Amino acid sequence: MTYDIIIIGAGIVGLATAYKILEKEPNKKILVLEKENGVSKHQTGNNSGVIHSGIYYKPGSLKATNCRRGYKYLIDFCDVNDIKYDLCGKVIVAVTESEIPQLDKIYDRGIENGLKNLKKLSGEEVREIEPNVAGVAGIFVPQTGIIDYKVVSQKLADIIREKGADIQFGQEVTGISEKTDDIEVVTKSSTFSSKLLISCAGLQSDRIAKLTHPDLPVKIVPFRGEYYKIKEEKRSLVKNLIYPVPDPAFPFLGVHFTRMIDGEVEAGPNAVLSFKREGYSKFSFNAGDAIETFAWKGFRKVMYKFWKTGMGEFYRSYSKGAFVKALQRLMPSITAEDLTPGGAGIRAQACDKEGGLIDDFYIVGDGRVFHVCNAPSPAATASLSIGEHIRDKILG
Repeated sequence: MTYDIIIIGAGIVGLATAYKILEKEPNKKILVLEKENGVSKHQTGNNSGVIHSGIYYKPGSLKATNCRRGYKYLIDFCDVNDIKYDLCGKVIVAVTESEIPQLDKIYDRGIENGLKNLKKLSGEEVREIEPNVAGVAGIFVPQTGIIDYKVVSQKLADIIREKGADIQFGQEVTGISEKTDDIEVVTKSSTFSSKLLISCAGLQSDRIAKLTHPDLPVKIVPFRGEYYKIKEEKRSLVKNLIYPVPDPAFPFLGVHFTRMIDGEVEAGPNAVLSFKREGYSKFSFNAGDAIETFAWKGFRKVMYKFWKTGMGEFYRSYSKGAFVKALQRLMPSITAEDLTPGGAGIRAQACDKEGGLIDDFYIVGDGRVFHVCNAPSPAATASLSIGEHIRDKILG
């Protein structure tokens, strides 16, 4: 039960990290531990399947550099492994004149991040691409695409197994002990040891990290994103991907329209506080998770600053009419009758002690142990680059 490297978490980031390690060091003995019964059961398996371009992220940040590099790695991986994707492009739409300065900042940031062939659009040009959208200006981003990340994750799992890695499901980690010569990882049913440890535990990432870093300065706050689906006979309202200008105060992109790789069209998501870390229903509740969130000083500061925004998200969660009204800012012709309930995902959002919602990937480590403590969108797009980044750090 001794390995060179143990990776906690079989989401797309954990699997991509194993893949990248084996790409450089094919003789490494790797174990991936996953508490669920399969790969990508949480953030990876419940997102909207967008291949992100990197237009939004601060130049030089981990998000920007890994998204752009990971984008290329992902496309190459899909081409080699015959995984379906579509680089259909998207429009980011300013609904009012007051949003144009922020739209211009997004365009400039995209140029700084190396995106080519971005196009500024007038309101008329926006409607040439998406005829049902209301807006005064926009940006066309040709690099954006759609994919099924569950398919990518399963292919990564298949490949690393072929290369000799061991993936064990139903292994919930309860303890980590750093010893002189090795690291002991304890699960509810077994004990394993390794020379190096990497955790990519998503919604549980802070809890796993605190097993070796008890003074970790961040806490995961779970936000549920709920979607509606557009009825089949109304899918023609959306050609590809339609996004609003996001609020720069929040690390969320706002409700939008997404054509998916299977032909369905999603509308959403909102961003409502979840009272259960892995609670995909609006009625999900876990007392321990809820108490832990509200006990965190940083979250109380977030709540104090943005309680009106938070209440608005809760209202849209329980009121279809309010959700539709938010969608109608972008598409006035959409109606409640056009929508049916869709799925939901949970975003693992790291929050620091000062009430900051961390808007970058956040990784802590000391040479033998590395923890990915904040990897929200665009982590799926960036996963192979994140994996390479961690590999290069932990292998020197």
